[in-house]
Amino acid sequence: MSTEVPDGRFERKAVISGVGQSQVGRRIYRDPLDLTIEAALDAIADAGLTPADIDGLATYPGNQEIPPGFSGVGVTEVHDALRLQLNWFSGGLESPGQLGSVVNAICAVATGLCNHVLCFRTVWEASAQGDKGRASVTMGGGGGMYRAGSFMQWTLPYGAASAANWIGMMAARHFHEFGTTREQMGQIALTARANAARNPKAIYRDPMTLDDYLSVRMVSTPLCLYDCDVPADGSTAVIVSRAEHAGDLPHPAARVEAVGTALRGRPSWDQFDDLTTMALRDAAAMLWERTDLTPADVEVAELYDGFSFITLCWLEALGFCGHGEGGPWLEGGARIALDGGALPLNTHGGQLSAGRLHGYGFLHEACTQLWGRGGERQVRHKGGVGGRPRVAVVGAGGGPLGGCLLLSSDGP
Repeated sequence: MSTEVPDGRFERKAVISGVGQSQVGRRIYRDPLDLTIEAALDAIADAGLTPADIDGLATYPGNQEIPPGFSGVGVTEVHDALRLQLNWFSGGLESPGQLGSVVNAICAVATGLCNHVLCFRTVWEASAQGDKGRASVTMGGGGGMYRAGSFMQWTLPYGAASAANWIGMMAARHFHEFGTTREQMGQIALTARANAARNPKAIYRDPMTLDDYLSVRMVSTPLCLYDCDVPADGSTAVIVSRAEHAGDLPHPAARVEAVGTALRGRPSWDQFDDLTTMALRDAAAMLWERTDLTPADVEVAELYDGFSFITLCWLEALGFCGHGEGGPWLEGGARIALDGGALPLNTHGGQLSAGRLHGYGFLHEACTQLWGRGGERQVRHKGGVGGRPRVAVVGAGGGPLGGCLLLSSDGP
């Protein structure tokens, strides 16, 4: 295939050639590096490669000890464990959401710095939390001595220690301005649980009703327990390769149609110019500026649900409905249902039911769907290839962090 880039769209020179995932669970107490190597080797094999072929390495956020379980494995540990010979590597916290590391890899491949990049994301928050509750893995929320810096010096004195508080504030503003209801937003959590029932790796698979959702304890109004993602242990890996490698794969490549990484507003959780949306507004706008496709072409959406409201914001920002129209658009859940929905959403159960694997979990699921590997949860669209969806969108991050990818698969 030709790798000529139209209008400077460098991402067309890259493909997702393989994905892998470790065991996923609650409090499985496996070493984070062990989980990472399991996912990495799975992804490398899926791409038809060996560790000797990997000449690039990328991760988010890199090795850090605070908050506990949020990371713990960085580029250096994986580099050494797999004895890789690298031409390029990158790891760091400051990026446009968790998918920023994948976009970095796409840039590295497109500019010829390397041929195959192993991208990985590992969490072990469930084991780090143990039996101490979620506050134990939240900065400033676990008691004891903690000296806050940056914006948290202004939020902690008011008890706003967690993103649940900050996102809850944004959701409350959206509810106030547009009349959004908990029943409407709850369809995101209900759909995730229904999809998780078909995913053998999902953490919570028991049925959930709307009454269950409405009656569970509140966390930060209007967010209830089921609006909050589930701390988990697990690692996910993807291989970003030069587009020329697509013809050598044992399966169709996931072609990178467009990326969105923009942040054109203020980089703040609580001082953004419009608190009914987030930085994802700008990332989504950039995505559509870099492609001739439109929201109508998307057949499956894997959109970050650290909290249900973030998913609602992604749906609006990506143009599946208008700004402020997310509530009525979600009413009843039919549009986002796995069976017969116009836009099947978070088909693996998302982070609300499948477990908090960050943006990489959504990217893994998008490729799973494009390649027809979904099993009982496989989306089947007549317009897709062989009944599979042809175009998927992935969005990750909330608050001032947001990045998205538009992927396509045109294999047999």
